[in-house]
Amino acid sequence: MVVVVENKQNSSLTSLLSYPEISALEPACDVVEAAKFLVTTASELACSLNSKKALLSSFILIMEAPADEQLYPIAVLVDELKHEDTTLRLNAIRRLSTIACALGPQRTRDELVPFLDESTDDEDEVLLALAEELGNFSSCVGGKDYAHILLRPLETLAAVEETVVRDMAVESLCKTAELLSEQQLEDYYVPLVKRLSSGDWFTSRTSAAGLFAAGYSNMTKETLDEMRKLFARLAHDETPMVRRASAKALSPELTTNDFHHLQKLANVYSRENILSDLIPLIDSLARDEQDSVRLLVVDAVISVAERLESEEVKSNLLPILKGMIVDRSWRVRYMIAEKYVVLSNAVGEDILKNDLIPSFAQILKDNEAEVRTAACSQLPGFANLIEKDVVLATFVPCAKDLITDTAQQVRAMLATHISGLAPILGKELTLEHLQPLFLQLLKDESSDVRLNIIRQLERVNSVIGIELLSQSILPAVVELAEDKQWRVRLAIIEYIPTLARQLGSDVFDKQLGSLCMSWLADPVYSIREAAITNLKQLIEVFGSDWATVTVVPQVSNMSADSNYLHRMTTLFAIATIAPALEPKLLDEKVLPIVLSLAEDPIPNIRFNVAKTIEALVPLLKQSNDTAEEVEAKITPVLNRLGEDTDNDVRYFTHKALLTGK
Repeated sequence: MVVVVENKQNSSLTSLLSYPEISALEPACDVVEAAKFLVTTASELACSLNSKKALLSSFILIMEAPADEQLYPIAVLVDELKHEDTTLRLNAIRRLSTIACALGPQRTRDELVPFLDESTDDEDEVLLALAEELGNFSSCVGGKDYAHILLRPLETLAAVEETVVRDMAVESLCKTAELLSEQQLEDYYVPLVKRLSSGDWFTSRTSAAGLFAAGYSNMTKETLDEMRKLFARLAHDETPMVRRASAKALSPELTTNDFHHLQKLANVYSRENILSDLIPLIDSLARDEQDSVRLLVVDAVISVAERLESEEVKSNLLPILKGMIVDRSWRVRYMIAEKYVVLSNAVGEDILKNDLIPSFAQILKDNEAEVRTAACSQLPGFANLIEKDVVLATFVPCAKDLITDTAQQVRAMLATHISGLAPILGKELTLEHLQPLFLQLLKDESSDVRLNIIRQLERVNSVIGIELLSQSILPAVVELAEDKQWRVRLAIIEYIPTLARQLGSDVFDKQLGSLCMSWLADPVYSIREAAITNLKQLIEVFGSDWATVTVVPQVSNMSADSNYLHRMTTLFAIATIAPALEPKLLDEKVLPIVLSLAEDPIPNIRFNVAKTIEALVPLLKQSNDTAEEVEAKITPVLNRLGEDTDNDVRYFTHKALLTGK
């Protein structure tokens, strides 16, 4: 058996020849074992090279061997694919490209692909991996000229029962169809679509619905006419799942990069075909008895509206859209509400002004809380599309009603998005109409509502200014700072630095200073941690002198607290705020607090003293005036801690001593 490696400048692959496991084999040895080692090692090398983003352009070819021995690589694959262990079968599927490289394109087409077509009776996860691999297998069968060879096994996978396998097979079929020539499409792809479309089981017909857009631009006019008629038949199929797939194929909603080869039929049809073929189908699907079908038509309406002129949208799509807005199923109305801004942009300005404004007000008052919630998320975006007077006259009153909505999720969504109206209305109208709504939401019984409005106050601040905001909303913010829900307190803490920058130190100390220090003793660790970070940000805003007067005395008092958690918080706070303080202040005011805790009876306090000293030493050494204090004050304390009975204390002390050297 001779192993030939192309691209021999790739030393990693060339080194396969020198592996002792291969070179030690006798000529009459078990060639299956050699093939197994070769295939496995090549796979591992490929993975390592890919991780380094190198181009793997080498191909392993088995040559100059007897004909029966050339079958051994495929025998290895067969052996693993038939193994009872699912993991081994999955690994075999993942190594298909390696096996194909070993066999060469001709034998891959003649032996490997037919074998895979016969191996589709397996676990769903194995079939899913196979469908994915086949979508990237065209180079292994000889390139575009032979890509149609892959259609047969993918057709089988597109008809299986498991949905995720079918979806992946459809994706791979679409990817392969893009490689086919016009003749290949006519000879292989179109017959495949016809077979799936006329399958006895709904599974094949649902897969067929996703295949019509692929290769559409390369088909002949006669074939396109036939394909459109075939798709129309699927859209009127007696099985709801097939009609659903047809509605989805009109405009597949892609939330991830997966299945990016699935195209919208609305994008590949000509305008004439949209008007003559697609719109009647959309109208029929929009009146389907199954709401799971009707709700998918919303995306199709948006896609088609983007292709048509305003008058064509008005005469063909507007009646369909109006019917969906008042659909008897809340799920359809929810889809409309969730995509209202995109829909408004697609249909044009005239329809927006004349029809969608009153419809949106109607949706905001829908009977179902889920629909009102979705509508609230669209409120700022839709308001940006219309005039300020309309927003004030129509939708601000709707917002006032929604503030007292019985459903908490509606009020929470409104609290998240209502601040988006402030830039639209401007300063005066915001103060007059929106500020009372903000105050009411800040006092809502639900912590989620209060939390959401707090997180959006900065947007309001940019419109009305911090002075007016502090006069009207600051009292409510102070009240919420002691909220029983710790997440609300956390949101207030995160908002404090923004207030501090605008209020100035005098006003801040008067209204919020003591509050900030009280958070250091909060029973919730996340609050104490956020309060420490908040102190550092405040020092950066107000300066080291402010810290000397306000922060350091409070921290010093906490170091003598009877609660060890408060003493621990003192050390955490010092380690965090130290970089924002001047070295002289650290030496004179802060370091004595740390050293005083070195004799604490709690070991956790003592080893945190060592960790805090480790953080302070580099800062003290930055100034010549304080560098000498490291040796005079800190080293004796660390020497005592180095003899502590607790292992952790000694360990962290040793680290601190290394830093001090």
